[in-house]
Amino acid sequence: MHHITSSLRHNHRHLHRQLTPIASAHYKAHKPPPPPTPPKPPQKIATCTLHDQTWEDPYNWMSNLNDKVAMRHMDVYIEQEEKYTEAVLSDTVRLQSKLQSEMASRMSSHLSTPPFRWGPWLYYRRVEEGKQYPVLCRRLAGLNDEFISHKSPTGGFDFTSGKRIEQKLIDYNQEAERFGGYAYEEVSEVSPDHRFIAYTMYDKDNDFFKLCVRDSNMGVLCSKPQADWVCNVAWAKGGQALLYVVTNQNKKPYRVYCSMLGSKDEDVMLLEEPGENVHVNIRHTKDFQFVTVNIFSTTYSKVYLINSADPLSGMTLVWECEACAHCIIEHHQGYLYLFTNADRGGQSVDCHYLLRSPLYYSGPRKWENVFIDDKDFIIEDVDFSNSHLVLIIREGGRFKLCSVALPLASSKEAVHLRDLYPNFLPLPESVSQISPGTNYDFYSSVMRFTISSPVMPDAVVDYNLSNGKWEIIQQHNLLRERTRVLYGTASAGMNISVHNTEANAENSNTWNDLSEFYACEQHEVISSDGVTVPLTVVYSHKRKKGGQNPALLHGHGAYGELLDKRWRSELKSLLDRGWVIAYADVRGGGGRGKRWHEDGRRTKKHNSVNDYISCAKFLVEKEIVHQNKLAGWGYSAGGLLVASAINCCPDLFRAAVLKVPFLDPVNTLFRPILPLTPVDYEEFGYPGDIEDFEAMRKFSPYENIPKGVLYPAVLVSSSFNTRFGVWEAAKWVARVRERTIYNPDHPILLNLTTDIVEENRYLQCKESALETAFLLKIIDS
Repeated sequence: MHHITSSLRHNHRHLHRQLTPIASAHYKAHKPPPPPTPPKPPQKIATCTLHDQTWEDPYNWMSNLNDKVAMRHMDVYIEQEEKYTEAVLSDTVRLQSKLQSEMASRMSSHLSTPPFRWGPWLYYRRVEEGKQYPVLCRRLAGLNDEFISHKSPTGGFDFTSGKRIEQKLIDYNQEAERFGGYAYEEVSEVSPDHRFIAYTMYDKDNDFFKLCVRDSNMGVLCSKPQADWVCNVAWAKGGQALLYVVTNQNKKPYRVYCSMLGSKDEDVMLLEEPGENVHVNIRHTKDFQFVTVNIFSTTYSKVYLINSADPLSGMTLVWECEACAHCIIEHHQGYLYLFTNADRGGQSVDCHYLLRSPLYYSGPRKWENVFIDDKDFIIEDVDFSNSHLVLIIREGGRFKLCSVALPLASSKEAVHLRDLYPNFLPLPESVSQISPGTNYDFYSSVMRFTISSPVMPDAVVDYNLSNGKWEIIQQHNLLRERTRVLYGTASAGMNISVHNTEANAENSNTWNDLSEFYACEQHEVISSDGVTVPLTVVYSHKRKKGGQNPALLHGHGAYGELLDKRWRSELKSLLDRGWVIAYADVRGGGGRGKRWHEDGRRTKKHNSVNDYISCAKFLVEKEIVHQNKLAGWGYSAGGLLVASAINCCPDLFRAAVLKVPFLDPVNTLFRPILPLTPVDYEEFGYPGDIEDFEAMRKFSPYENIPKGVLYPAVLVSSSFNTRFGVWEAAKWVARVRERTIYNPDHPILLNLTTDIVEENRYLQCKESALETAFLLKIIDS
């Protein structure tokens, strides 16, 4: 109403000015309201000293969780931040609503996971209409093979036979009522006899995961075992025994217990590792004959075997090595297979390799190489069935998926992979990741994988190892706004059988590829020290304008993890508005092997930052993007990467989005408030090591905010349910505002959520719309 009356007054004065120009000289134009003022939290200097170096932290009080007064101040400050962010983005409310509608319309309307077959059962999760959380269900695969319903309340009802064919196993909406209003599950395992389900639910009030075991035949929770602080489970004795790992109060996995279901005996502790930097993990082999116990620390890694048939009979050491290494052991017809990246002969290796050893060995155990080292075939992952070994490999920059028949020859000599006549699954162009699915059924000839690409929605594929045929089980088709989901014989008419040639797949439209509309280019960028860094660039064919496009540059570069370059439907809103989406595979990530990771961690973390900056400069210099329209995007450790890059080159970026970022490594690693693992210290450094400490202080975003410069606009999103506390984001935001030049057109914003966004599609959409609206507002202005 205020807006309408203001307009009427303006029109009246305009008319009056034409009639009496002298009288109108006193009229003053209406001024826009002043921009909102950012909050200014109090400073309470805390001094820290280490290695004869002293530094001050004026916002250390934000992390004093046990100080009630400080936390009251924190509550007030956080509320001010929320109001400030809301005020700054108030002119984007309509845009946010539009973007949210766009993104929601592209979401898969099919709220079910594709059923996976295990033995006689098909297991799947579906969301009932009007419910927030899914239901875990199953049905017999051989019953009413062509029928399945996902509608409530008639889900799983066959009107032809008049019988209900679906069995509800866990309703997570009911679990939410038990656990603080939302259902957050960490692990779940069905017993090999299909009778029990062991799963852990997050107890919000007590901040731990609680073990639950449900009898699927009776549909009730079992009275035993019951345990808190559980992080890992594995079935033994055909489903009659459950092994589980508990953590201490610092969330370090340190004890293994065995519980006999149906027994009144107390659970037996099989192992305890009280060492500060020693962690324990368990898993069953795919044939359920053994449970492997992995013990790892910063100085060694060990793997023990437990006989599933008699879990109380003790543990047998089968592998050990120096330093922390990735070690997965499988069993196949009398042989143990070890997939690892452990050092060989005292020398660090650049990638994983596969070893094997007879199960029963007299004398010291020896492991033999399965494959001759071949730089052209880098093994990224392996999966076993009773009849085949499946390998995810990388040849150059391309991912491939192949299978070889088992058992392998008993010869101790290593062989070339090509000599085993591998059968390759034909793949589309630009595959960025291949992920094994829920391949529980060891005796099935079909394995499931998810194929990801920057220009293709994720495709869930069933690959028949016995005949080489494959079919897409689920993939969202954005062009037809539907999701293809195939079940049982109902899918026979859509079965995609392709000869073993990659060219066939590349010319095929069966993948719902979007390359007709969006380009995906691969570039090699020269970093500051001469190393070439992979850069992936995606853009709309129709909206590409030489040197004028805005861009969003993604980066992660930590833990040796692959940068997530999957197609994300929410990014379509930017692509269709002419944005370029770019991905920098910087050192520290998993793009190019183990050394690539090692060259971007601890004292070499600066390489990650320099690589990211080099990619940003490349985009501008090659006129792929406009020089004043580049934004950065980083999640978790990627937030550290992007924030560090901004500190080095604040004028290179116009905006940035940092999601639950790790911004204060010096203080967090020196005096951890939340539990950290050896992997965290191996990644960012040990404060007690002077070289690590000095490197940390140089790359820390919080410590190196430049004074008196104009910073880009930044939206920091954090959550109260996150590994890196809200205080990290709040401290960094306050310090940036304190040190840099204030400009309302370059706001530093803090956006907070109280829920676990990853578990809620609606919140995901809302958060993405907010981020996108922020970017459009800043760049367009």
